[in-house]
Amino acid sequence: MALPKVLVLVLAGGKGSRLELLTETRAKPAVPFAGVYRLVDFPLSNCEHSGIADVWVSVQYQPQSLSEHLANGRPWDLDRTTGGLMMLPPFQGSERGGFTEGTADGLWRQAELIRQFAPDALVVVSSDAVYKLDYREVVDAHLASGAEVTMVTTEVEPDDAARYGIVQVDDDGRVTDYAYKPDEPATTTATNEVFVFSPAETLDRLEALNDTVGEDGLEDLGNHLLPAQTKDGLARAYPLQGYWRDVGTVESYWQAHQDFLSAEPPIDLDERSWPVHTRGGRHSAARVLAGGNVDGSLVSGGTRVAGTVRGSVLSPGVIVEEGATVVDSVLLPGVHVRAGATVTRAVLDDNVVVGERATVGGDGDITLVGRESTVPDGGEVPAGGRLPEPERS
Repeated sequence: MALPKVLVLVLAGGKGSRLELLTETRAKPAVPFAGVYRLVDFPLSNCEHSGIADVWVSVQYQPQSLSEHLANGRPWDLDRTTGGLMMLPPFQGSERGGFTEGTADGLWRQAELIRQFAPDALVVVSSDAVYKLDYREVVDAHLASGAEVTMVTTEVEPDDAARYGIVQVDDDGRVTDYAYKPDEPATTTATNEVFVFSPAETLDRLEALNDTVGEDGLEDLGNHLLPAQTKDGLARAYPLQGYWRDVGTVESYWQAHQDFLSAEPPIDLDERSWPVHTRGGRHSAARVLAGGNVDGSLVSGGTRVAGTVRGSVLSPGVIVEEGATVVDSVLLPGVHVRAGATVTRAVLDDNVVVGERATVGGDGDITLVGRESTVPDGGEVPAGGRLPEPERS
């Protein structure tokens, strides 16, 4: 029996404004994670290990940062003569041309290409979460159910539920109610931005909705499409067993890194049966120099530590000089913390320089420093502060 024909559409076009300075000059899926990875590596690795070779990535905002990372798709076995990785940039020349105005709108704009491809199942995923999932298992459950959409769900904290699409599910797995970012969530069961659609029925429904939604358009999947499918009794839930964390805000991005510093991290990124792959350069071994001290941290290749690092993630090429202290922070590639400086509960973007005896962050909200910024010798960026990247002439 032939396997069903599956197409994965990775929605990577959003601006990612909730990540603030981290997405000013890069697409959200290209944001580094856990030292050597990018956020888009997680859905692409899921595709690889699920045996799905047809993957389209819809790009829009800062596409060059993502295109450089994806290249020909080789790390995820997507460099193929037939099928494989395909980029979908904005286009002109038809009524569906132009920039997308939400995830459902983006799906509508690519409808003709999807119909031509004629998949048995369409998997639509975002790229701002950290998780492992066999998409093909979800596809099999979807096709067996007769549903028009299967929503992968997870449990979230009550005070965080209003950020997500929230569902109510009956004992048979049917979604009986869907609310998109509700002010008063009825449950803590959230959709985690992985959906399996029956393509023909879903695209037909999008066409009909597009004729009725008015000037605001189709917007996101949760605005019109998913509520309509739920109302008609055609939505099913697929609970995700295991770790999932949205990293679409500065606070959640920082917290996700803290999750991976435990003695038993929630996901083994090097698991032999399901490694997370990435496209990266070669770096020398990390060096902890005489007098350097590293405790409970992730230290990537090419780093040099002569100071003290605790509870932090150091990306490739980071330097922490003698007498400097880095605590509970995330340092992206090329950050240089000079002698006597202190960095606490902060995220420092690419190539930031923290001057001698400078202080960045402290107890309280997460501090964020934009790429290639310099904190002068003796300077201070207070807890919860923002130092944007320098303007370029």
